[in-house]
Amino acid sequence: MSLYELVVEPFVSYGFMRRALIGCVALSLGSVPLGVLLIIRRMSLMGDAMAHAILPGAAVAFLFAGLSLWTMTIGGVVAGLTVALLAGLVSRMTPLREDASFAAFYLISLGLGVLLVSTRGSNVDIMHVLFGTVLALDDGSILLIAIVTSLTINVLAIIYRLLVAECFNPDFLRNVGGAGRAVHLVFLTLVVLNLVSGFQALGTLMVVGIMMLPAAAARFWSETIPGQFIVGVVIGIGSSLAGLLVSYHAHLPSSPAIILGAGTAYAISVLVGPRGSFLSQALHLPHLQR
Repeated sequence: MSLYELVVEPFVSYGFMRRALIGCVALSLGSVPLGVLLIIRRMSLMGDAMAHAILPGAAVAFLFAGLSLWTMTIGGVVAGLTVALLAGLVSRMTPLREDASFAAFYLISLGLGVLLVSTRGSNVDIMHVLFGTVLALDDGSILLIAIVTSLTINVLAIIYRLLVAECFNPDFLRNVGGAGRAVHLVFLTLVVLNLVSGFQALGTLMVVGIMMLPAAAARFWSETIPGQFIVGVVIGIGSSLAGLLVSYHAHLPSSPAIILGAGTAYAISVLVGPRGSFLSQALHLPHLQR
């Protein structure tokens, strides 16, 4: 089998492969930078919690409108933002930390969402919601992902400095009169929007993988935030391409293949990345550790 037949022909011959790749590229451009910021803020598990928080809203929309893209999107956004606000409220009014609040709401949301879908849908519908159907992306799904990605990139460009300052020193913005809480809320909104648009392709259980795994891998290749953005996006796109090709040639489910591709990139980064990997520490390369 030639390189063309192995890599290029599937995307030339089949429209569903092209749409899947376009959707995954757009997802990587929008969600991976958010994953980098989540890691810097030590809120990595919040992405997983928020991915499950959207499930009840999407499930309620499914009960009324079936697998309707825009109805499930609205339901997911409402549910995700509601959980984010409730978790923040609980953490501010009780001794419970924000990550613990998100964990509690995540478990409740997951159980409630699966229960709601199962009351009307079949096992196929539950699998669709949880694991996605990236090879079935239509023009509407790609349009939604593209809109959310464009919004994310532009908003991040506007609030980048405030967001970085809030990441490293949340008290600074409050002390100088800045809108720290507003920036945090905008950031959470972007996370929810990307998770909601992504779950149409990868499902609620998988979408957080494309957000967090490339971002975690990027930490081993660059020390700057913009550098981690670039490396993470490249890893996300490469993982998507590799996962789609493996699923096509080996007849495997596409969403898990994409996430396992990102997981492989993360494992390689942990082992041989130039910054803090097992190899760099074993070789004692201080000039790469700065």
